[in-house]
Amino acid sequence: MSALPSLSDTRIFNRPGIVTEGWYWLARSSQIRRGRVKALRLIGRDLAVYRGHDGRVVALEAHCAHMGAHLGEGRVEGNELRCFFHHWRYDAQGRCSDIPCLPGTPPERIRVRSFPVSERYGMIWVWAGDTPRHPVPEPPELSGTQIDSLLANRFSKHCHPSVVLVNAIDEQHFHSVHNLPGSILSMEATPNGPHNIQFANTGRMPRERWLGRLLSRFYRDALTYRLSYWYGTLGTVTFGPDFLHLHLLFALRQGDDGSTEGQTIVLTHRRRGPLGWIANRAILLLTAAASRYFAHGDTRVFRTIRFDFRHPIAADRSVIAFIRHLEQQPVAMWSEPDTGSRAAPLRPLTPLRRAGQGNE
Repeated sequence: MSALPSLSDTRIFNRPGIVTEGWYWLARSSQIRRGRVKALRLIGRDLAVYRGHDGRVVALEAHCAHMGAHLGEGRVEGNELRCFFHHWRYDAQGRCSDIPCLPGTPPERIRVRSFPVSERYGMIWVWAGDTPRHPVPEPPELSGTQIDSLLANRFSKHCHPSVVLVNAIDEQHFHSVHNLPGSILSMEATPNGPHNIQFANTGRMPRERWLGRLLSRFYRDALTYRLSYWYGTLGTVTFGPDFLHLHLLFALRQGDDGSTEGQTIVLTHRRRGPLGWIANRAILLLTAAASRYFAHGDTRVFRTIRFDFRHPIAADRSVIAFIRHLEQQPVAMWSEPDTGSRAAPLRPLTPLRRAGQGNE
């Protein structure tokens, strides 16, 4: 096989601190109770996250626009959040709605950043970027259906999230590490818009041995193994025999130390009635057990890998397609501004006035 150009010099792939636009998992929904606020951290950014009395979750930039006190120390009032320090209050859009020592409405310019939030699969998700382009992803096969879900295992890997996603589309390692037959996996990549790329197996179960002939009876065509990748940090996996497809979602994010923090979610289409509920529970538990293979497989590699794709070959075509697609994705303005590293020159301050108040 001939060598291909190096893919070591990337803009987004395997680059710590670079955050693409997209949905990122923040916490379990049960962690944020109604009328409570919690200080949380997501990909290097501090957030104050609260659930208003209307049940909606809000994620605000953590530090008050007045003197920088952490809003996670504050209290929820209705659907707004009041700072503990000087009692400035912020609405769900991040606008300051009350300054106790100033009568009237505070000036429009006093605000903190508010981040788009969604709740799905029992998780709170935050959109890195200004306006969400789409809902929290789902497996393509479940699109348009009601979905039942179960939160499975949490895990961590000592490498970048985009490197973790490489593992599930690397055909070679399934042969060399997991001893699968050489023809059983042959992945084809299909870009599906700026944020999403999909992979589908076209390889068939080999029939040379009795086990292959037996298993091939459960697959009319290719062995079912389909993946849908988003943002370089989220992936869905669909696998299983023709009569029962199982669905996983792996949500990944960068930790402060450059490692990967992951949450596995197992999914199935919602069946009706008591028997449907029992079937759903059984399928979700079966899928959760299978998910441990993906989450804990190749652990030895992730403990020590220093990913450097200097010599790609033709057999790496799925990995190459993933990296090239990721390199074209929009990057979010996510990093917190550095406000304390250098003292700014003093300038005259204009006292705040309530809205509509003129000069005296």
